[in-house]
Amino acid sequence: MKKIITNGIIVTASDTYEADICMENGVITQIGMNLSTDGAEVINADGCYLFPGGIDPHTHLDMPFGGTVTKDDFETGTIAAAFGGTTTVIDFCLTSKGKTLQSAIDTWHAKSEGKAVIDYSFHLQIVETNEEVLNELPKIMEKEGITSFKVFMAYKNVFQADDETLFRTLIAGKELGALVMVHAENGDVIDYLVKKALSEGNTEPIYHALTRPPEAEGEATGRAGTLTALADSQLYVVHVSCAEAARKIAEARSNGVDIWGETCPQYLVLDQTYLEKTGFEGAKYVWSPPLREKWNQEVLWNALKSGTLQTIGSDQCSFDFNGQKTLGKDDFSLIPNGGPIIEDRVSILFSEGVAKGRITLNQFVDLSSTRAAKLFGLYPKKGTIAVGADADIVIFDPSVERVISANTHHMAVDYNAFEGMKVTGEPVSVLSRGEFVIRNKQFVGRVGAGKYLKRVRYGKEKNVKEVDSIVL
Repeated sequence: MKKIITNGIIVTASDTYEADICMENGVITQIGMNLSTDGAEVINADGCYLFPGGIDPHTHLDMPFGGTVTKDDFETGTIAAAFGGTTTVIDFCLTSKGKTLQSAIDTWHAKSEGKAVIDYSFHLQIVETNEEVLNELPKIMEKEGITSFKVFMAYKNVFQADDETLFRTLIAGKELGALVMVHAENGDVIDYLVKKALSEGNTEPIYHALTRPPEAEGEATGRAGTLTALADSQLYVVHVSCAEAARKIAEARSNGVDIWGETCPQYLVLDQTYLEKTGFEGAKYVWSPPLREKWNQEVLWNALKSGTLQTIGSDQCSFDFNGQKTLGKDDFSLIPNGGPIIEDRVSILFSEGVAKGRITLNQFVDLSSTRAAKLFGLYPKKGTIAVGADADIVIFDPSVERVISANTHHMAVDYNAFEGMKVTGEPVSVLSRGEFVIRNKQFVGRVGAGKYLKRVRYGKEKNVKEVDSIVL
């Protein structure tokens, strides 16, 4: 059925204006004033912004880790994402040495098919770069439309790859047109510091942060940037948490390296003292990289404003406090790493960013949606409000004030990392390809309605570079 949204203010990464939006068959067909409403369902968005659906480029749904599995799967995780104004997620497909990449992707398809309520895609982890893997990569890109590869520089003896693997992945990324992603922490140094802390009887959650110092993140970020320059490739650094890493990205970009940076809401509003909470409560805030000293927050906000960092991911990786986080009760290194962030990503960016004057409305849209769409080969179908784009639209009330709480969130996990935080602004209704998923703050979507998205190669979609308007 044709739908027309009236009386809203459309906001894209470049423009803010009043207009009506007409949707048919899942796409935007008209944008203009006083569109004909004959035969259409009319949706009144008076007093609200109309944003393109958020794109979360960093999620871990139904993911095994540390002897357990994340609490939110592709059903609960995408429902929570939709409540938060996100209409597309890109999840990380984990691989294993000695097994084909396709077998891992098949496992992730099995996890997601028939469950997601919004659209989704996959990044692909690379743990080794033998001839079998390198020969399989172009076939995977062609068949699956996966155009981003992730290499972990941390989690020794679990996910961590060596520098040769990273470098060969960068070379493959250059040849194939894939964006290489890194978790940038020095895993060897961290492994030493963790063992040292435990040998000295230091088992509390705060030692998760103290054994993963910002210098280890900065060093790894700089090393990854140097290898990217050497390979003449392209790099995306996930979950930047500290000044040291942001500065390394700025330095590399100023030298002409094709490098991009992502941060997450938790690093913008929470700090290291949360890991010091009594009664093992600090375990709720154990993720990697860890929370940093509070002064880093303003550095990250400035990096978003200046263009040093370009996207906001959630790094959604939720574990219950009771029964999962408590696995590390006597050993911080056994606490499952990750937090429940997916639902609050957009609201926190708006409330702390736009409402407090740190970023503009248009920057907000770029950070939460458009830039990720362009970097990861989803633009112009996703990430903007334009004729021909998918009708992924968030009707957002900027005047609502509310308090974030586990009592009212929609994630399956038993706590909220932002418990008690007051925010301004809230998604009222969310449409995915022209159909309501959230309507008047109620879930009205259909489990399994989300589609798997094949993506175009890095740099192949026009205007990827045009969004990079600020050169440091």
